[in-house]
Amino acid sequence: MALAFAALQSAQAQPSYTVSPEQLQQVVAQRFPRQYAVSGLLNIAVQAPQLRLLPAQNRISAEMAVQANGPALQRSQPGTFDVDFALRYEASDHTLRAYQLKFQNLRFANLQPQVRVWLNAYGPALATQSLQEVVLHQLSPQDLAMADKLGMQPDSITVTDKGLVIGLVLKPL
Repeated sequence: MALAFAALQSAQAQPSYTVSPEQLQQVVAQRFPRQYAVSGLLNIAVQAPQLRLLPAQNRISAEMAVQANGPALQRSQPGTFDVDFALRYEASDHTLRAYQLKFQNLRFANLQPQVRVWLNAYGPALATQSLQEVVLHQLSPQDLAMADKLGMQPDSITVTDKGLVIGLVLKPL
């Protein structure tokens, strides 16, 4: 085992595991659509987000189509909202999860300006309910088999143009 780890270190690259953008999109799509009610006045249906990698910020952005209806609106209204988020590794179930959400905006083209302002006030809560701690990927036992043999565990998550690179470090003694 020491020889294998030394060989990895001599390559002068941190051992890692990569998750492609397609894998992320596929996993997150399984958790949508979602429905939310706002105080009995409004119902919002959120569709699966379209993910975009933001390597410069080490974050991911998500644009989601939404459909709003209910007593507060005269008719059903289509719109979109945008958020971006960081990722964290949850060791208990070997998942990559969204956290540190930043709500960007909620857009409805056909609404009165005051209704848009009111809806945007609910935007951060909607974003948190939709994506906070959403699982974007789960590492399988096969994914972690070599790392386990080398006494390593996932540590850092780096967003790149090609996907997420999960850095591996030695497990503490």
